[in-house]
Amino acid sequence: MADDAFDPTTPLGPIGDEVVFENEYVRVWGLTLEPGGRQPWHRHDLPYLVIPLTDGDNEMHFADGRRRPTKETPGTALWREPGIPHELFNRSTWRYRNILVELKVAATARA
Repeated sequence: MADDAFDPTTPLGPIGDEVVFENEYVRVWGLTLEPGGRQPWHRHDLPYLVIPLTDGDNEMHFADGRRRPTKETPGTALWREPGIPHELFNRSTWRYRNILVELKVAATARA
């Protein structure tokens, strides 16, 4: 669809709906998408975990034109690396919710 194509002149949106926790190590976002809803175009500059709170039947739309279906299940965690701008489209007939945890510092080994 041309109406959901990435426009590089449009400012990118936030990672989620709201920051629910933040310190020097992590930033935690909450996200809710209604059926048929879209999360605005955004970019992750940090590695992150997605922790689904509901089942998810979504599709990621990337700035380079790629699309990737995603299936999320509560009780799981999905690792994601920083990348190019994308939006998330809720293909389901139910509300989708997740918690997203951005990692601000690299992991260090402890003895």
